[in-house]
Amino acid sequence: MNPQLERLHDYPFTKLAHLLDQVPLASSLSPIALTIGEPQHPAPQVAVDALQRELAHLNQYPSTQGSTALRETIADWLCQRYDLVAATIDPATMVLPVVGSREALFAIAQTVVDISEKDCQPLVIIPSPFYQIYEGAAIMAGAEPLYLPCSKATGFLPDLDAITEEQWRRCQLIYICNPSNPTGVVPPLSFYQRLISLADTYDFIIASDECYSEIYFDEAQPPLGLLAVCRQLGRDDYGRCLVFNSLSKRSNLAGMRSGFVAGCPFIIHNFLRYRTYHGSAMPNHHQAASIVAWGDEAHVVQNRRLYREKMLQVVPLLQTIGEVVIPQAGFCLWLKTSIDDELLVQSAYQHFNLKLLPGQYLARTVEGENPGSCFIRIALVQSVEVCVEGAQRLVAAVEAW
Repeated sequence: MNPQLERLHDYPFTKLAHLLDQVPLASSLSPIALTIGEPQHPAPQVAVDALQRELAHLNQYPSTQGSTALRETIADWLCQRYDLVAATIDPATMVLPVVGSREALFAIAQTVVDISEKDCQPLVIIPSPFYQIYEGAAIMAGAEPLYLPCSKATGFLPDLDAITEEQWRRCQLIYICNPSNPTGVVPPLSFYQRLISLADTYDFIIASDECYSEIYFDEAQPPLGLLAVCRQLGRDDYGRCLVFNSLSKRSNLAGMRSGFVAGCPFIIHNFLRYRTYHGSAMPNHHQAASIVAWGDEAHVVQNRRLYREKMLQVVPLLQTIGEVVIPQAGFCLWLKTSIDDELLVQSAYQHFNLKLLPGQYLARTVEGENPGSCFIRIALVQSVEVCVEGAQRLVAAVEAW
């Protein structure tokens, strides 16, 4: 077996299952799960209809590069969303459809990490807390993950000043989640400008995970994206920069596994070569539905309205028991209490049949501190009524404590 497998941590939801197995359920309440970021809003009917229309073509192999129509639609969406000049996004060389952003975020490390220098193990820099795929991708590529704690003291952003010169020189890839999962923070323009400058100086790749980019609450202020920063800097070749996005959160199409990678054509060229062997080609009927979904904004506006309503009702309830704010974007809440997060999650489950995720499971301990300790991640993916009831149960759990 690949020895790197032994370095992988248990996935957060595996840890959660073990944690809850330790306490007997002592509640007759109906179960509520606010753990997994799986949108429960309805999928857009226009995409469902397009999917069904293409089912007659199941006998055809899909292209790894995806159809020209899909790549052109994604390029058009990027230009409209981030005010890019159309001539700067070449659908043939700068856009690559993928089977959900998750598999692409993992696969990009396998493509770009170079372990040929035996005396210098490469670094992959990861914000902490983080989406666990980043860590697994780094480990399986043979790199060493370097965790950057994102705490209240740093504005829940990675502290680029905490990275030494020697570490920058070893860095080959840095993952940035924008908007952040789980904190919902959006990096400012100055953060990205500095990061791009560092990438040029030390020759590493920026992988910006932007799958929550369309779940925001001020319609006049959508989150900034990496490609938009490149454009402002006149970097029309998007050198060393990649963005990852998907229809899972934006369009409630998590089960369709449809996303894209866009940016630097040199990296895209090599990523396509890797993926030709990797075997991840989006099915043709999924491509057809994706074209329709990326081309329709009405359902996305409605989606944001539903999340906005949940935030406005849930956050005031939770502010009575801890520190929490409506995030800049995303559908998760990052609640800080004075109670150990594992013990609180166990109590909420045991006495109120409410499943939540301990914050420490999404982070790693650095110098004796875990930036997720005493935090709870709450995914507001259920209906307004269920989310409100879940918040009320959590309040009761804390008060009972």
